[in-house]
Amino acid sequence: MKNRIRIIGIESSCDETSVSIVQKSDNKIDVLSNIVKSQIDIHKYYGGVVPELAARAHSDVIDKLVSKALDEAKTTFKQIDAIAATAGPGLLGGLLVGVVAGKTLAHYLKKPFIAVNHLEGHALSIKLEQDINYPYLLLLVSGGHTEFTIIKNFNSYKRIGTTIDDALGEAFDKTARLLKMGYPGGPEIEKYAALGDENKFRLPMPLIYEKNAHFSFAGLKSAVANIVSKNRCTEKFKKDMAASFQSTINKIIFTKTQNAVRKYKQLVKSENDLKIVVAGGVAANKSIRKSLKALESIEDCKFLFPSIKYCTDNGAMIALAGIERFERRKFNKLDFKPRPRWPLDKNAFFMKGKRAVEG
Repeated sequence: MKNRIRIIGIESSCDETSVSIVQKSDNKIDVLSNIVKSQIDIHKYYGGVVPELAARAHSDVIDKLVSKALDEAKTTFKQIDAIAATAGPGLLGGLLVGVVAGKTLAHYLKKPFIAVNHLEGHALSIKLEQDINYPYLLLLVSGGHTEFTIIKNFNSYKRIGTTIDDALGEAFDKTARLLKMGYPGGPEIEKYAALGDENKFRLPMPLIYEKNAHFSFAGLKSAVANIVSKNRCTEKFKKDMAASFQSTINKIIFTKTQNAVRKYKQLVKSENDLKIVVAGGVAANKSIRKSLKALESIEDCKFLFPSIKYCTDNGAMIALAGIERFERRKFNKLDFKPRPRWPLDKNAFFMKGKRAVEG
């Protein structure tokens, strides 16, 4: 195995197109380029991601982003060792664009193709900037996923909690849409919440008394919709509702993370200090970060957050996962099909619509 590995990472699972080049040399990780093209302007009119428009937007820019990533990294195709692309989970149209681009490059350059699980990218994203030893606990909070997964080792994952309906990012977007705010909803809710009264509205906290690490946000969203229907959507109302909603989310996340920590300690016998990596787009929320940090002294654990640019979807985390797979010769054939549903823990049950109870 040569001393230096350089991988192209392609991400197109939702509404960001991203191409990155990441290098590993003597165990040091360097992000040589990480180009991200957002689609917010395309989808904001609809208040959410439109899959057909997302796929078309990915295909319009993917080749330009590859060229730009190479230029910024001051590298050439000849110096690339493999092509990694997100192959799931995500929107099928977007996944197809990235996977076809990755396969085309791999075939043309006669380089290995590596199909990466998007969730594995998030799980490893902290390693772009910090040294962290296995095992650790991942709290993934994004537009499409909300889950606790024990990262036992590379390619060894056990999910211990997930959402049975909406993902947290989806709940933020839907609430923002009800309140006639902009898109994406998370930053808008956070902005309004800072100016409102968090005690103004009492909102439900589904599953809060069940001693597991599962989430449910559909009932909370419905409660917000019910209150909105009975009130005029003034600026003051929006601020108070945003503050009440975010405060409720913080309480849910705090309690469920405490449950997950205790479950982790039951399952994992480790001499290492307990570290919890919080990744995904919603991890950028400062209020959620502050709420979680308050758990450190209670549960004797430490929370680690990737930089904002690595919380949201990005090619760098896909390239890093590609490096880990390259080192282990885990390559994929060019007939690999994208997987819109692809759990990180292959033994995890599909929980959407299930009743989440202990045991």
